[in-house]
Amino acid sequence: MSDKRETLGFQTEVRQLLQLMIHSLYSNKEIFLRELISNASDAADKLRFEALASPELLADDTELGISIEVDKTARTLSVIDNGIGMSREELIDNLGTIAKSGTAEFLQQMTGDTQHDANLIGQFGVGFYSAFIVADKVSVESRRAGNSADAAVRWESEGEGEFTIENIEREERGTRVILHLKEDESEFAESYRIESLIRKYSDHIGFPVSLTAVGEEDAETKVVNSATALWTRSRSEISEDEYKEFYKHLSHDFADPLTWSHNRVEGKREYTSLLYIPSAAPFDMWNREAPRGLKLYVQRVFIMDDAEQFLPLYLRFVKGVVDSSDLPLNVSRELLQQNPDLTAMRGALTRRVLDTLKKMAGQKDDYQKFWGEFGQVLKEGLVEDNANKDKLAKLLRFATTHNGNDTQDQSLDDYLERAKDDQDKIYYILGESYATAVASPHIEQLRSRGIEILLLTDRIDAWLAESLAEYEGKALVDVAREALDMPEQSDDKAQGELNDEHKSLLEKIQDVLSERVEAVNVSRRLVDSPACVVASDQDLNPQVRRMLEASGQALPESKPILEINVHHPLVTRLSDEVDAGRFESLSNIVLDHALLAEGSQLENPAEYVQRVNAFILGSDSGADNEQS
Repeated sequence: MSDKRETLGFQTEVRQLLQLMIHSLYSNKEIFLRELISNASDAADKLRFEALASPELLADDTELGISIEVDKTARTLSVIDNGIGMSREELIDNLGTIAKSGTAEFLQQMTGDTQHDANLIGQFGVGFYSAFIVADKVSVESRRAGNSADAAVRWESEGEGEFTIENIEREERGTRVILHLKEDESEFAESYRIESLIRKYSDHIGFPVSLTAVGEEDAETKVVNSATALWTRSRSEISEDEYKEFYKHLSHDFADPLTWSHNRVEGKREYTSLLYIPSAAPFDMWNREAPRGLKLYVQRVFIMDDAEQFLPLYLRFVKGVVDSSDLPLNVSRELLQQNPDLTAMRGALTRRVLDTLKKMAGQKDDYQKFWGEFGQVLKEGLVEDNANKDKLAKLLRFATTHNGNDTQDQSLDDYLERAKDDQDKIYYILGESYATAVASPHIEQLRSRGIEILLLTDRIDAWLAESLAEYEGKALVDVAREALDMPEQSDDKAQGELNDEHKSLLEKIQDVLSERVEAVNVSRRLVDSPACVVASDQDLNPQVRRMLEASGQALPESKPILEINVHHPLVTRLSDEVDAGRFESLSNIVLDHALLAEGSQLENPAEYVQRVNAFILGSDSGADNEQS
């Protein structure tokens, strides 16, 4: 270990974040104190946990707490804790680099919009750097608990491109963060201002936060906060603002949560939970390997961050605390996995979240905001959590042909309320986008009869529909499947009867397209389009096939079924065509257009263009036996 003073460069991402934070959060600059007190609280929590196995870490200093010192003359503000502290290496790693996956993706999401960027910065959890909003220099002095042989260390930076680090003399463990305030930020050296901020942002901290005005006549040190862990208090004693501030302390988010649930369970298992639904998705939500979970306490002693065992993966956006009276104080991640009580707690907490969402669904604006942020990840639950399928189905929202836009705001209950009296199915179409789905030829006949269709355009929707299968006794039906069962009308003909009437035309088209299609049928689902392709009931949906192939999976070859609208002028012209070459070209063009409308890529686009050009010019050239 080096004893000399070193000057080191910030990681590139840190330099970028410092600039973004200073400019994005300046309008809400007072939150720096919340972030620094939150970090100090975490340090005290971690020491208390490590001391369970190593009591000597506490030595004679067993009362953990946080001290704030303001000095008007020196224009400094210091945040001091007697928690776990940091070694030289930890200071460099924690304050000089951001060792998080997804940093590049995070920075790419920065837009320059102050509110948007502030939320992102909070989600990323880099609140320490908010100190540079009000300070032109920050010093951090720290000694790691238990490292009596190691020197204490000072880290210092002016928030530009570099920082210094050196060994110092310091006997006590813990950390002191000293903010050298900018000239126009001297208000944060006023004790009355800091006292009001502690009450506003940090009253819920479970350790005493004391305040001292250095150098002032008759200055006294006083504890400002209530020093009681918020979740241990009765709900009737806690204001909405206190709940919101605790969420921000817990998550380092700068935005208010959408809602929360605070509950105490007594009886065979005793625990308290405080669960929050954020208002915005974290930038790394789609990384299923990212840290997630609840903060775990046992008998009010902090045990671990990100205890993922208490909620399923599809609820990874939920933030909160669970405090158990039954788990052992030395519980580890491995012991959690083996604990028989955990399954029951996990089930109960999952239901608690889903019940909270059900309650929020009654407030349409809030729920629509939630669905826009977390709807896709909630859909994973329909695939993964069979036990709660009914609860989850009630929470789903869809775009449909009823609402006339791509907003996913219609529930399955809304759909059934509008369903026809004789309708015993729930119809849906899978599409690459809303525009593709709503214009799909497959839904023409249903729409003409006034039947509503769910427009499913999220990547997970194919698996969702397969997993859900039915709702309130009504089967979910993919309208792009071969055997589409629609409510019968008096003039409807059976598929076999329709095919027999046009047998000659169907056989001629089948002969031409035998390498490209499995079969050719007269369509019962088309009104305005000449043709469409459908999948057999045994085959994969085309959207699913494309996704699996894009992921590198090898799939057995399959051919679609072509359906033609015998009343469409293009098909009428096809049936009247006597020239073999032009019949072949037009048959292929009809199929190509059906594939394009369905969202598929043509195997040979150049050949398609040549064929269309030749047909428009009235020439047989370009019409051949090659298959596109």
